[in-house]
Amino acid sequence: MKTNVLFDFIVNKETKTVTVKREFLANRNLVWSAWTEPEILDQWWAPKPYVSKTKSMDFKVGGRRFYAMVSPEGQEHWSIQKYTSIRPKTNFKMLNAFADKDENPELPGSNWDLDFIEKGEKTKVIITIYNESLSRMEKMIEMGFKEGFTATLNYLETLLSTLKSK
Repeated sequence: MKTNVLFDFIVNKETKTVTVKREFLANRNLVWSAWTEPEILDQWWAPKPYVSKTKSMDFKVGGRRFYAMVSPEGQEHWSIQKYTSIRPKTNFKMLNAFADKDENPELPGSNWDLDFIEKGEKTKVIITIYNESLSRMEKMIEMGFKEGFTATLNYLETLLSTLKSK
C-alpha cells in the first residue's frame, strides 16, 4: 500500500526564499542521521548521474562539511556547508556556498534552515533557503535546483526504506 507523502516546493521572490516541505516514511532519528552523517549523506545528496563525495565533515556548531558533486566524467563541483546552529533531532542551520577545490567559498551563499518534525510513522522536513539576493535565487532556480533537489529527496526516500529494513 502506497502512503501519500507531502511534497511542496515554494518560491517567494519577495523574501528571496525557497521553501521545501517533504515527508518521509521513516522515524525522525533515521531521517536526522541521513542529513547529518556523511556516510549516509553521500548516498543520496546528488542528482544522478552525479555522486556526492564528502572530503571532510564536522557536524557541530562552527563545523562544516566540504564536499563535491562528481560527474560521471570525474569533474568535481565543490561546496561548503558551515553549521551555524544545531538543536539535535529537531533543527539545524547552515550556510551553503559553492567553493573551489581549496575550500575557498564563492560568496554569497544561501542560508538553510531545516526543521525535522516527527508525525507518527513519518517525518516532515521543512527546508527554508534564504538567499542574499534575488538574482542568486533566480540563478539557482534556472540551474535546475527544483528538479535536482526533488530527485535527490526521492533518492533519500528510497534509501530510508532500505535502511529501515536493515
